[in-house]
Amino acid sequence: MAFKSKIKWVALFVLTLSLGSLTVHLSLTKFSSMNLVQYSAKEALSHDFPYIGSPVGRNKRLWGAVRSLESLQPYANPRNGYPVPGKTSNGFIYAKIFGGFEKIRSSICDLVTISRLLNATLVIPEIQESTRSKGISYKFKSFSYLYDEEQFIASLKNDVNIIKSLPEYFKSARRRSEFPTFKPKSSASPNYYVKEILPSLKKAKVVGLIIMDGGCLQPILPPILSEFQRLRCRVAFHSLQLRPEIQILGLRMVERLRAWGQPFLAYHPGLVRDTLAYHGCAELFQDVHTELIQYRREQMIKQGIVNDELSVESHIRRENGSCPLMPEEVGLLLRAMGYPSNTIIYVAGSQTFGGQRLLIPLRAMFANVVDRTSLCSKTELSDLVGPETPLPPDVFKMPNPKSEEQLKEEWNRAGPRPRPLPPPPDRPVYQHEKEGWYAWITENDKEPNPSPMDLRMQAHRLLWDALDYIVSVEADAFFPGFHSDGSRWPDFSGLVIGQRLYERASSRTYRPDRKKIAELFNVIRDDMFHPKRSWILSAREHLNRSLSEEGLIRQSLLSKPTSFLSHPIPECSCRISSVEITKPIKGKDGRILFGGEPECPKWMQSARAEKARTNETEPAEDENDVPEQLEPDVISSLTSLIDHDEEWDPND
Repeated sequence: MAFKSKIKWVALFVLTLSLGSLTVHLSLTKFSSMNLVQYSAKEALSHDFPYIGSPVGRNKRLWGAVRSLESLQPYANPRNGYPVPGKTSNGFIYAKIFGGFEKIRSSICDLVTISRLLNATLVIPEIQESTRSKGISYKFKSFSYLYDEEQFIASLKNDVNIIKSLPEYFKSARRRSEFPTFKPKSSASPNYYVKEILPSLKKAKVVGLIIMDGGCLQPILPPILSEFQRLRCRVAFHSLQLRPEIQILGLRMVERLRAWGQPFLAYHPGLVRDTLAYHGCAELFQDVHTELIQYRREQMIKQGIVNDELSVESHIRRENGSCPLMPEEVGLLLRAMGYPSNTIIYVAGSQTFGGQRLLIPLRAMFANVVDRTSLCSKTELSDLVGPETPLPPDVFKMPNPKSEEQLKEEWNRAGPRPRPLPPPPDRPVYQHEKEGWYAWITENDKEPNPSPMDLRMQAHRLLWDALDYIVSVEADAFFPGFHSDGSRWPDFSGLVIGQRLYERASSRTYRPDRKKIAELFNVIRDDMFHPKRSWILSAREHLNRSLSEEGLIRQSLLSKPTSFLSHPIPECSCRISSVEITKPIKGKDGRILFGGEPECPKWMQSARAEKARTNETEPAEDENDVPEQLEPDVISSLTSLIDHDEEWDPND
């Protein structure tokens, strides 16, 4: 009896302590003045690099230029026999361009080239991604939403006659659809325009072009038309300048990245729904994303874009190099190269299919992963968009209740489905299940038409892609998650690689062979985060080779047939005479893959010599920079294998 009494007293004492502890914690929670601190990329950067603005020696092995390509210089000026366009032309060409940033840029270059070929006057093209969006800023028209019209017209005055709009006496006829309209393919040859379109142009004096494939002229032209290839380069790399507001903000972002005194790497994931659907990469994702990709692939098959089965083995496609590299794979490759965990990585791309959750492994390996939202304030981004007409709010509306007979009929009619079944009739429908760009997939078989807000977001994505393009071109290193895909569309990474190759051929631009990378990852797929030393050396050797001539030759074979702007050499480049001229390497079709560039003019060589003397006075780079160790809870054994070894270097 006494023992039971003691137990009661002990239990009462423990209960009293628990109540007291609970009271204290509740009081602290209620009266505490501490607030949650939101994560800020700038604060994280200041923690890793406390001395803002002080330059730090670079590791040449990670950030240095590729010396074997330093002799390549940009040279897109006309050569011999290039007359200025006359005052009279065969007529006017107006065009509507559909697609995103990369398709627009490539299509405009083709339009200028075609106008020169047909001796036509080009009307400023209409960018449909901006014109379809109702209520965007009144300050910008279709073309000027992205690009500087005045600069575009003035810089091409010696190449093509360009006007802002059709003459008044032709506008009313266009509204009545009296002029012939053509939908050329991206593989259209010069003969197609000379034989099919030129007669109509001379007869009607006005023709319209609808461009939907990201181009309207075949990328590779005969050597006799090399001047038209150089015209493409002048348009893309000189005349087609983004409007001043975009350029200012983009360069400001670059300055903010460089303000920490550290080099930075730009990375474009290339995870786009259309690309994933085209190549059959749906099974690399999960849940609703797989179904969304499959739906888009089905639409492409019906439209004749894809000539293949709907359901394919995505893992086989990945092994063939047809699918993008996933962010965790890119992170492991960068760590294998020796990039430390505090490396600044800028993630480009206005949208990443699959959402930010796909970037979690990359952020776990590299703490300083930033994007435009990390570097720009909301005010800066809204000022770039300009004043817009408010859209009516998208108020959530509960669906009309269905009778039991209707539900049974729908259930029997649906049959087996690859997508999730609808919720049971007795379960309430929550608001979050009916909102979002993917909500339609849970109850409809057909994707709805874009809402006004969707169209406006598409226009905004052009601006975000333009900002990312500036940062990617100016980055100290660039790594594409997806390029040279073999489809008929130009891709964002391909355009960045092409402009970096044109402006600074020796810049550190990785061109990985995804098929080879897939073979490497198949070896360690079961234990990706603890690769062996031999794997690290193999991955590093492959990436180093992709920086040099070997990567350029492969780029010429795979990417140039899709987009000339992704590989504008040798047509738009020259070589310094003081360097040994590389013997041209030709492909099976006789096309020059690498080498064969003419000697640069003397004025270019003297300017380069002066720049070289200036660079000799700059402080030497730190070649002994050793990457710091990874956090033990991320990849404990990777850095220890990376830091101390000998590898094949592109400069050797």
